[in-house]
Amino acid sequence: MARRGHRPSTGTANRPKFWGRHPVTAALANPNRTVRKIWGTREALASLDIPSTLPVVYADVADLGRLVPSDAPHQGLVAEVEPLEEMWLADLLIAGKDDQRPLVVLDQVTDPHNVGAILRSAAAFDALGIVTQDRHAPPESGTVARAASGALETVPWCRVVNLARALEEIAEAGFWRIGLTGHADQTLAQAMGTQRICIVLGAEGEGMRQNTEAHCDELAKLPISDKVESLNVSNAAAIALYAVAAR
Repeated sequence: MARRGHRPSTGTANRPKFWGRHPVTAALANPNRTVRKIWGTREALASLDIPSTLPVVYADVADLGRLVPSDAPHQGLVAEVEPLEEMWLADLLIAGKDDQRPLVVLDQVTDPHNVGAILRSAAAFDALGIVTQDRHAPPESGTVARAASGALETVPWCRVVNLARALEEIAEAGFWRIGLTGHADQTLAQAMGTQRICIVLGAEGEGMRQNTEAHCDELAKLPISDKVESLNVSNAAAIALYAVAAR
């Protein structure tokens, strides 16, 4: 399978800092993650299995608070990490060629809290991974890692340059691409069938772009009450992934 849709290597000017017990312990446990430095209180660090080669700085709560955004719940731990190595879309698709795990595609979802929450739901419902655009998605960050609660280290995240071409490649791999939108005529349950499912979700507020919708096999909606106009994209992703798992 040709390696299309993979983002170019742009490098990173700054290493992200993760905070909180789940993100930091998950980063330490991930063999594919390089942790460069860790700060923590003596109590928090005592419970970790820290490699002897990793620089450790003991710090009090006030010092840790100055390393992270205001009011960030660091729980006594902060780690400086290297971003994970880029992933080819073709490699992600090959990894799931023999199973029914769903794939999640995000069309310009930019809120790091939402992307992190979607990663967490993807881990909970054993999704193959998530696919986002390179330029219209948040970078790895402490906010994403915190919202993902460790799932950033376990759920493959593939960034692509052109989402339409990526959706074509996903179709060639045997996925049925279902775009979630409130103006669809059918529900997700009616659209799914027994195929391998790729759930496509649009940006907060704007929804999917027209060209993204055109690259879906079907459009579907969640059967929500007319008392609300729509759901947050991370909530919609969780419900959709549950529906796929429960069919």
